[in-house]
Amino acid sequence: MKLLSRRRLRVFWEDYLDAMEPLRTWAAVVEAATWRSTADVKAIYATASILKAGRVVFNIGGNKYRLVVAIKYATDKRKGLVFVRFIGTHLEYDGIDANEI
Repeated sequence: MKLLSRRRLRVFWEDYLDAMEPLRTWAAVVEAATWRSTADVKAIYATASILKAGRVVFNIGGNKYRLVVAIKYATDKRKGLVFVRFIGTHLEYDGIDANEI
């Protein structure tokens, strides 16, 4: 998968240093993966929440933070894309609509 908006992750962990390693690990897993469906995501991240329109919510740092991405799944002809849409604390996450962000 190609991870887009990686800079958002770096900016976030500059304020929340304990998120750095979990986010780096998550990014490495994503970049090594070839997700063709939500089942592929759930096979690696069983606690991920699958939303509509390709949105997926990941629990980061022992469920301390929430990461919302939009995924364009891989096909035989193209590599998949993962767009970081939101990263924040649970309180910040409660203030957004993960289906729309």
